[in-house]
Amino acid sequence: MNLLEGLNEPQRAAVTLPPEHALILAGAGSGKTRVLTTRIAWLIATGQASPQQFLAVTFTNKAAKEMLTRLAAMLPINVKGMWIGTFHGLCNRLLRLHHRDAGLPQLFQILDSADQLAAVKRLLKSLNVDDEKYPPRELCWFINAQKEAGLRPAAVEAWDDWTKKRVELYEAYEAQCQKEGVVDFAELLLRCYELLERNEPLRRHYQERFRHILVDEFQDTNRLQYRWLKLLAGAHNALFCVGDDDQSIYAFRGAEVGNMRDFEREFGVRHLIRLEQNYRSHGNILEAANAIIKNNPARLGKHLWTAAGAGEPIRVFEASSDLDEARFIVEETQALLAEGCARREIALLYRSNAQSRALEHALFSAGIPYRVYGGLRFFERAEIKHALAYLRLIANPDDDTAFARVVNFPARGIGARTLEQLADAAKALGSSLFAAIPRVAGAGGAKLAAFAQLIGKLKEAAQLPLPELVDHMLELSGLREHYRNEKEGQERLANLDELVNAAANFLAEEGVANAEGELSADLIAFLAHAALEAGEHLAGEGEDALQLMTVHAAKGLEFDVVFICGLEEGLFPHENALLEDKGLEEERRLMYVAVTRARRRLYLTHAQARQLHGQTRYALPSRFIDEIPTGLLKFLTARPGRSAYGAVSPAPSFAASRPQIGFSIGQTVKHAKFGLGVIVQAEGSGSDARVQVNFGSAGMKWLALSVAKLEPA
Repeated sequence: MNLLEGLNEPQRAAVTLPPEHALILAGAGSGKTRVLTTRIAWLIATGQASPQQFLAVTFTNKAAKEMLTRLAAMLPINVKGMWIGTFHGLCNRLLRLHHRDAGLPQLFQILDSADQLAAVKRLLKSLNVDDEKYPPRELCWFINAQKEAGLRPAAVEAWDDWTKKRVELYEAYEAQCQKEGVVDFAELLLRCYELLERNEPLRRHYQERFRHILVDEFQDTNRLQYRWLKLLAGAHNALFCVGDDDQSIYAFRGAEVGNMRDFEREFGVRHLIRLEQNYRSHGNILEAANAIIKNNPARLGKHLWTAAGAGEPIRVFEASSDLDEARFIVEETQALLAEGCARREIALLYRSNAQSRALEHALFSAGIPYRVYGGLRFFERAEIKHALAYLRLIANPDDDTAFARVVNFPARGIGARTLEQLADAAKALGSSLFAAIPRVAGAGGAKLAAFAQLIGKLKEAAQLPLPELVDHMLELSGLREHYRNEKEGQERLANLDELVNAAANFLAEEGVANAEGELSADLIAFLAHAALEAGEHLAGEGEDALQLMTVHAAKGLEFDVVFICGLEEGLFPHENALLEDKGLEEERRLMYVAVTRARRRLYLTHAQARQLHGQTRYALPSRFIDEIPTGLLKFLTARPGRSAYGAVSPAPSFAASRPQIGFSIGQTVKHAKFGLGVIVQAEGSGSDARVQVNFGSAGMKWLALSVAKLEPA
């Protein structure tokens, strides 16, 4: 009963459900992590399950670690061996255990997105494919999309020559990865799914083991992840899914919000519990979020509330320009700091990264420290990638992506011609680049042989404890010496030293026992950790600096004060989304997420004119502001279409001053190319007059009236 203390009634109901399928609709700030963790602890404490019978899936390594830490504090059990992690982390663990059945080498390596891009570029070059017609990054997206749909090349439908060629390249990419013993992120899940699907004894083993499957952030699962969960659940296991369809904002990554309804229908879910009490935000903020999201159809439905009181009204500011908007935000921030608010508790959220320029300039000029969330993470920095590439070659010399990164870094005189000869030799042999080194003659071949000897020496040191191995590699490879001689290499050297610390910390937390004479199992595990973790931390976390980030990046975070900037039609909601099926619904969910990041005070700002991508944009205020009840808002400037006192004023019209034109805002017009549209904004006069027209499927267009042949419809 101690485990249940402090839970509200719906939380307690969710935690103590019988071992059946359940869907928990957990609103923002409603304590879902506590419910998930307590559910596991309660089932163990009441003797209904053992720690080995759980499989818990989170969407970040940070969330998985938090669950394990909380469980260890709740129960006197060793949580280290529990299967709690991300989809990719759990699939990596399962594939390591059954690598032969999965058709993988024991020491397979994981390609992160940058490594995958490098591998695709090498593939295109080796096949003499025009990378302008088939851009490497787009090919990566195509391959990953097929894998996330569960499709191998033979199953992909190709209706034209261009798609057929992409399918051929997908097939060649698969062959290259198999030869090199590497897998990308999408492959981890697909390979694991295929293994369980075709291997019935193995599937039955895990179905019998994992009697309780818990899933966090269920609204963010894609179709393949949902199929993987169904495969493991079988006919008798209990799926406990926690999510919020109102916070599904990753459709561009393949997230399928429809999985929640499919789960409810396909599994005959009898238990649907709504967690609606919010422990984060004041009432006015929650009422604004509720008012916005209720405009989305086909929701499972819930209404957030709090016992914390209404709090302050939501402040709305209309700026004349993005520079004026930034000036206002700086002035408000300075006032907040003077009141004692910590900088790290203030967040500036925006829809597009391009918006940060004006904000950063204003903050820098005012001397206010800030951090842009989403800068290069630790394991993604160039010097760390170089170091990891050497470690990957110790584990697997046939890893061509790692080989290509460091064969001539630091520079050792191995030129492009030598590498072309090596690639030709590898192709003729059907081998890796490393294995083909003896086939290259001359001075270039001698330099390649010296590199092979270096890798051999590093491999001999693989029995050292992991931190010592990393330190030894940094010296012997020449990486440290290279950055010592670089003009601004001190920060990179500090990062390399931090890699040794990271290895030591990993060894302390995750170290595994090695059989004598074997390649360090710690090294293999550390490389997988580096690829999967990729530095999942908030840039500037723990530092007293203002936080700047996109709304997508803000998911899961919370702050005392939040500014949502650039609330204009065409920007938020984004003009691209307005042209997509259900695009507006996703934008509204994004706005809901942005609003619910605020605990105490919320600002909504928009500008009449904004510099973006080298052009001045003019726009109307976002429809999301209009969806919030006026009683919740405090307008710091005159509301568009209203006086400063809130009385409705006539809709603006420029026809009166220029009667020869005869158009007004709100009027339907016809254009020869774009069809029917509605005038939403206007500026200028005489020959400089222009209007912004919403042409529906053709999008928003600014048209010069002296040129465009607009006709009243």
